[in-house]
Amino acid sequence: MRDYIKRFLIAIIMALCVSLLFLGGKHSEAAGTKQFVVINDHWIWPADGIISDTYGTRQGKHKGIDIAGRIDTPILAVEDGIVEKSYYSNTYGNVVFLKHPSHFVTVYAHLNRRNVGKGQTIKQGDVIGKMGRTGQATGTHLHFEAHQLEWRYDKKFALDPEKLLGKANVGESVQAGIASIGDSVLAASSQLHLQQSDSSNSSPSFGKYIVQEGDTLSLIAEQKNTSVSKVKSLNHLTSDLIRPKQILIVP
Repeated sequence: MRDYIKRFLIAIIMALCVSLLFLGGKHSEAAGTKQFVVINDHWIWPADGIISDTYGTRQGKHKGIDIAGRIDTPILAVEDGIVEKSYYSNTYGNVVFLKHPSHFVTVYAHLNRRNVGKGQTIKQGDVIGKMGRTGQATGTHLHFEAHQLEWRYDKKFALDPEKLLGKANVGESVQAGIASIGDSVLAASSQLHLQQSDSSNSSPSFGKYIVQEGDTLSLIAEQKNTSVSKVKSLNHLTSDLIRPKQILIVP
């Protein structure tokens, strides 16, 4: 009888140890995952266009957002990074994967053209490709995804990009280069890096102007001795709407 009780107590102790190890492992795994849930407040929107689909639609299978726009609209890197992949896929079409220092991977799919190759170092705002409808795309748009740690085929680490870029509903327009920072907006022109890349030409020089409270495009154009249409063209603006702290490219 005494041996039976002894074996019974040993079994209970072993069961408790196994349970503690299991719970500890789960806690460590959860803690290890949680440390990467860092919401960046400086990512920029990757393209001009209209939100045509959001994260989690199609019975939860849509693991990104879609931005519809014109063919060959510039596609920008949302953050500094390194090109992890750049190739053609039957589903994604021309696609670029960027690995970022913040332990995120971003995906830019259905491109008409890719401007970057594997291993290339990219700066935020660099034009990495042009919008298209390659692969399994029903119209011209950018399919954009964000993943923590790594991209996997099962998209286990997919994250709603709007948590990093800012909220936008279907039908709303977004502007490449704009980053949400609390209630204010900081914008970088989608044409900035294009202008910089052409600096070796004999084209006129350009500068930056930070929009102030009460500014309008007309006032800025008058101050810079240029036209509203010129300012809109330089900054790829589709309307006269500007916001405080927005950065404009001006002659």
